[in-house]
Amino acid sequence: MKKSLMFLLACSLFGFSTLVCAEETKLTAHKAQTALYIDGVGNEKSWQLATWNPLNELILGVMPSAEDFSGRFKILWDEKQLYLLVEISDDILFDQHENPLHLYWDDDTLEVFIDEDASGGNHQFNFNAFAYHIALDNQVVDIGPNNNDGSTNFVLLNDHINSVWRRSTDKPNKIIWELAVSVYDSNFELSTAQDKKLKKPVNLTLGKTLGFMLAYCDNDGSTERESFIGSTSIKAVNGDKNLGYITADVFQKLQLIK
Repeated sequence: MKKSLMFLLACSLFGFSTLVCAEETKLTAHKAQTALYIDGVGNEKSWQLATWNPLNELILGVMPSAEDFSGRFKILWDEKQLYLLVEISDDILFDQHENPLHLYWDDDTLEVFIDEDASGGNHQFNFNAFAYHIALDNQVVDIGPNNNDGSTNFVLLNDHINSVWRRSTDKPNKIIWELAVSVYDSNFELSTAQDKKLKKPVNLTLGKTLGFMLAYCDNDGSTERESFIGSTSIKAVNGDKNLGYITADVFQKLQLIK
């Protein structure tokens, strides 16, 4: 009871008086013991250290059948990057928008949410945290600070994530998605033509805790995504669970261990 009360007090307030927070569960990531090659295979020995985590929490749309979609993932780390090995079973891979900055959430898309210091808070139009959308062509998009005219600023951040996926050799509807994610803190700023010096990612250390969530947009041919499935349970606000792109309060805690 005391533990539950402390957890409720620790959750952040979102809008009026509604508490928004992920379930009280923590993910862990072992440190990679060997070099990892981002090739969509995931056969390095270090991956044997990591356990599979389910991708099975409905955020938006309809819950797909197992034949339509299922997913799971592993996480590793070293001083420079987080590493993700994701297995996705999807009977139809659909990418209807050629422009990576246009309605990318309505294509089949993998989403990686990172909050470097696990502080939570709003990040919709800033880099307090990141909601990376990785398209089937491996382009990486997030929302940056608004443009000068107040319009939404969709930005490519391809240098933040190295992403490769390929079809499984044993099951035609299964793809193996492998990613190396550089972790940036809230001081990250977009480079300009006058300033080509990019903010460097942080070094990861043993015991560090980050905010983290993984999700997948599944679309089998509709104008809009039909299902949005995540790695953690989210408390709905006014019936809406699609909050990860707005607030890092719904992320899980990810601890880096040996």
